[in-house]
Formats: sequence, structure tokens, C-alpha cells
Amino acid sequence: MADAKELILLIEDEPQMRRFLRITLQAQGYRLVESETGNDGLIQAASRNPDVVLLDLGLPDMDGLEVTGRLREWASTPIIVISAREQERDKVKALDAGADDYLTKPFSAGELLARIRVALRHAARQRMGRQEPVFTLGNLRVDLAQRQVFLDDKEVHLTPIEYKLLSVLIRHAGKVITHRQLLLEVWGPAHVSEVQYLRVYMTQLRHKLEADPARPRFLMNEPGIGYRLKYDPEM
Repeated sequence: MADAKELILLIEDEPQMRRFLRITLQAQGYRLVESETGNDGLIQAASRNPDVVLLDLGLPDMDGLEVTGRLREWASTPIIVISAREQERDKVKALDAGADDYLTKPFSAGELLARIRVALRHAARQRMGRQEPVFTLGNLRVDLAQRQVFLDDKEVHLTPIEYKLLSVLIRHAGKVITHRQLLLEVWGPAHVSEVQYLRVYMTQLRHKLEADPARPRFLMNEPGIGYRLKYDPEM
């Protein structure tokens, strides 16, 4: 059993899914609060101050998107959506509303636990109010202070746009970032619909940073939604 004692708020109305998640999370040492409705979930979030929220979109009293929006009015708690909705537009809407991640049912316990660990690490970095000066992931090392990128200790020369794109992904490491969010942060509001820009530069980044660009280890595509820098300190 892990030593983690973080509190997770589960907002889910399906009994079988709650049971599966209860067994999975408690076996890893997490504390758990369960809510079957969006309204009760909001009350629990305000009163219990959870470390992570697991949120189903199809709730009996309100849509999970509304729950996400209302939570984001006052809380920065990581929100991981767990939903049977598979349409890309549903995932994009959830992420744009303020969710940090999205898992489509059914999913494995291992994948969920990995996403929770990433969400907790990201929240911890935000609480510290600073970003580590050197980001390391496998054989990739980025000196954020010096704006230098190294692969197997050999410097990789990136264009200013490539570096800015990589730095945004690092800042949100482990999180799914929508096309719109990336375009806004890298290119600005005048280019939020220019998804082709993003595809071109992501392809260039992969060719510079991935051993096999067709099978990336770091720069992951979320089809129709955006991109994610796969973050695993043990890589």
C-alpha cells in the first residue's frame, strides 16, 4: 500500500463504478469522499477541500460541465473527468471548462492512478509558486533559466516558437492541453483557430526530441483534442 493519504472526492452516480473506484483508491491509501449528485459534490468540495476531484459528466441533477465551471469559480483543485462520453467535443468542452484531465470509461486502474499522481504533483508545484529551474524526463533535460534543451546531454537547438511550445507543455506536464489553449498561449488570441500551425510545430518538436517520432515517448497526441507531455519521473 502506498503512503499517500490525500483526500479524493468522487462525484459519480453509478454504484458499480463507485465500488470499483472505492476499492482501487483505498487500496492505494487514498482517503475517499463520495457524492452521487453534482449539488452534493459541490457541497463536499467546499466543506472537505479535497486534493483531487474525480467527476462523472452524466449526473442526475446537473451536467458535469456545470459542476466543473462552478468549482473553477473558487477552487484550483485538480479535476479529472471520468465519463462514458467518447465524443471529442465533450472532451474539449470539459477541458476548456477547467478540467485537468479526461478519462473515457472503461479505463484501467493503473491509468487512473497514474493520472492522479500527475495531478497531485502538478498541484504541489503550483502551491510552491515556482517552477523547477531544470526539468528532467528520461533522457530529456530542459534548463528553463537558460532556455536550453538537452537530449542525452547533447544540446538540441529549438526555434523560439518550438521552445515556447515545449515550455508551455512542461508548465502543464501530465495535463491534456487543448489545441485552443496551446494556440492562445504560444501564438496569441488571433491564431486560436490555426490548428495546422500547431500540428506543424509539434511534428518538428517530435523529430528533434523523440527517438521515434511516429511512436513518441514524451509528446503525446490526444486526437481531436490537443496534446500532453507525458510526465513520469521514473522514465
